[in-house]
Amino acid sequence: MSEEIIRVDNLTFRYNGTEVINDISFVVKKGDYLGIAGSNGSGKSTLIKNILGILEPDSGAIKIFGQPLTSFRQWQRIGYLPQRINALNYHFPCTVKEIVQLGIKNNEADLKNTLEMMGIAHLAASLIGELSYGEQQRVMLARALISKPDLLIFDEPTTALDPETRDVFYSLTGEINHKGTTVVLVTHDTGIIGKYASNLLYLDKKIIFFGTFEDFCSSPDMTGFFGLDSQHMICHQHDKTGNNT
Repeated sequence: MSEEIIRVDNLTFRYNGTEVINDISFVVKKGDYLGIAGSNGSGKSTLIKNILGILEPDSGAIKIFGQPLTSFRQWQRIGYLPQRINALNYHFPCTVKEIVQLGIKNNEADLKNTLEMMGIAHLAASLIGELSYGEQQRVMLARALISKPDLLIFDEPTTALDPETRDVFYSLTGEINHKGTTVVLVTHDTGIIGKYASNLLYLDKKIIFFGTFEDFCSSPDMTGFFGLDSQHMICHQHDKTGNNT
């Protein structure tokens, strides 16, 4: 039986008395790649912030690596790329190398390998403010990866990325997952995520669907909820042989 990485039971969160997510329950197991989708205001980012302890739920329970969130302290096992990377002051005179190494012990080999994997080794001495938005995203992803986390959580990481950079990002997350890292990714790209993710959680303040893409694509209930065209768009993915389905 696979190790449980995240367990969410009956999670409810209210903001100023208004229910944002209601009675959410699901499990992410070791090696899973979970795509979390839903419309604007459906509670996707709120769910992630509850899982990471940034927000405190009104009711329900969360476990990370089998430990209650309230007592979990091994945050180095988690890499997190938030929705808005502009929280970082890009006018601050910090180089790519310095930003990627923030909060970790100096290890030149790990730094070199991570920068090369992200295709930004040539930018190591560049100031963060000199980079394009796509390059900045790669820097922040490298920062999330350098500690070799067991779990990666991405919240809308492809917002404002050009299509080429977005495709590169998704390919990288797929490669990382294939090497054993558990991935949770919040996205609007429902027509793309099925090419990489093994499981789908579709949220609209409550769970509309949670399970494998195969189950989603064969579900008459989901056909009824989304309509055949929208369901087909989400199901347009690569099968195990690499062909389009």
